[in-house]
Amino acid sequence: MSSRYGRNESLIMLSASGPIGVFDSGVGGLSVLRHIRAQLPDEDLIYFADSGHAPYGSKSEAFVIDRSFRIADFLLSQKIKALVVACNTATAMAIHLLRDKYPDLPIVGVEPGLKPAAAKTITGIVGVMATERTLSSNKFHVLHQTLNDRTGVHFIMQPCPGMADLIEHAELDSEPIHALVRRYLTPLLEQKADTVVLGCTHYPFVRHVIEKIAAESGCPDLRIIDTGYAVARQLTHLLDIYAIRRGKTDCASAMQAYTSGDPKTIGHLIARLLQTTMPVAYISL
Repeated sequence: MSSRYGRNESLIMLSASGPIGVFDSGVGGLSVLRHIRAQLPDEDLIYFADSGHAPYGSKSEAFVIDRSFRIADFLLSQKIKALVVACNTATAMAIHLLRDKYPDLPIVGVEPGLKPAAAKTITGIVGVMATERTLSSNKFHVLHQTLNDRTGVHFIMQPCPGMADLIEHAELDSEPIHALVRRYLTPLLEQKADTVVLGCTHYPFVRHVIEKIAAESGCPDLRIIDTGYAVARQLTHLLDIYAIRRGKTDCASAMQAYTSGDPKTIGHLIARLLQTTMPVAYISL
């Protein structure tokens, strides 16, 4: 492995007043950001949408690792006190390397959600909707095998090529997104899955489509696992451990977004997905 990914020798100074950095291959991580904002309303947040290189699910491992380090380095230059890898693919490919390089920095990743799904299923059959890259990662394979052996739950892996890309382009209610969700969800329902894991942070934004198609297919009580809440809860836990959680102040918390894509598009999506406005600046890294 290149020395680029070696341990960072300089000490990272963490301040309670510093912002929290969050990144994803695109806008999917906003589904995690909204949970962070809800649980930690007093914290300043910086979001990086790497939309110029989205989606990561179709990219090589080396590419995802390189982008993850470039973005982490940029966010550290903004004096962040914690990093959230709000992308399933980047978590699977790069988070262990980020933790090795930055041992002093609290880093939270997105877990696939298999464990809570195994606890919720009644039929013992769980569908996993994710990118091909996430499903093929060693981290995912080990977790899947461990839970399968321990619980006896049968996990059906469903790669969903194209879904994240449509969501990235704000197709949340279009006929193409309905067609893709139906294509990927139907085989899971036909195999009696009563629980579905959303294994990509983009997918919660089409949860309403998943629920609609499940109901039309005779499965109105489908359990859907979105791990954004758990990520925010773990982040809160780490901030408390490090004693860097920001207390209440008279100043309103601030949010700033950066993107390697088109700032206007990202700004529009933030307004639509989060019902708020946020300044967005372009940076290529």
